Amino acid sequence: MASLLDPTARGRVILVGAGPGDPGLLTVRAVEALKTADVVVHDGLIDPRVLDIAPPSAQRISVAKQRARHTLPQEAINALIIAHVKTGAIVIRLKGGDPFVFGRGGEEVEAVRAAGLPVEVIPGVSAALGCAAEAMLPLTHRDHSSAVSFVAGQCKGLTEQDWSGLAGQGRTLVIYMGIATATDIADKLMADGVAPDMPVAVLERGTLQGSRAIRTLLADLGAMVAREAVKSPAIIVVGEVVELSDAEDKLARWARVAEDAAA
Repeated sequence: MASLLDPTARGRVILVGAGPGDPGLLTVRAVEALKTADVVVHDGLIDPRVLDIAPPSAQRISVAKQRARHTLPQEAINALIIAHVKTGAIVIRLKGGDPFVFGRGGEEVEAVRAAGLPVEVIPGVSAALGCAAEAMLPLTHRDHSSAVSFVAGQCKGLTEQDWSGLAGQGRTLVIYMGIATATDIADKLMADGVAPDMPVAVLERGTLQGSRAIRTLLADLGAMVAREAVKSPAIIVVGEVVELSDAEDKLARWARVAEDAAA
């Protein structure tokens, strides 16, 4: 099948991964696709410089989602995309990170195909990879971790998710959308047998201005998120590899503050 980036092909949708935030992490193919856009349907937190790559004449439609507050439900987003494609437009569905990593890209591909319309997916640098690279945090390491798993901290409720075996010695667990439920996540993992002193990092606004990489131990995760007033977007990384990173050790800092206060 020929690439849908063929400029003679009209009436199609291209799902494009915008990467973790920094426009410099866009792929060449993503830039090429954006330049062909008639309509850009984009997530929130997309850097304006990325949107500026599309032609000035392109219509830009935000379908930003936040916890418990959606501009449009997913079914309406699907319908919006399909309606524009049926007019013959080139629709760029611009998604943060990678479309197929907690981006609902699979649902959108299913909907477009069910409508009998052409669709292409251009992968992007996922938030986990971009944030970890910035923090010098290797998600795998021959001496520390031979497996890495990705989970969502608020998808379908924590109690319905089985994370047993995903975190622990020799493994790395990356948790998306977990800041609001950080305390529950720590409790869940410890109940599954993960050691309370397992290193854990929070990578906030990775690759964006004002990014932070901080770390503590699993038992302190919820308390650290509260103490440090961590806000989304942020990911949580659980595993021994955290100790190799540049993330600031907030538990040690807090202990020093407590000792100084008691002196």
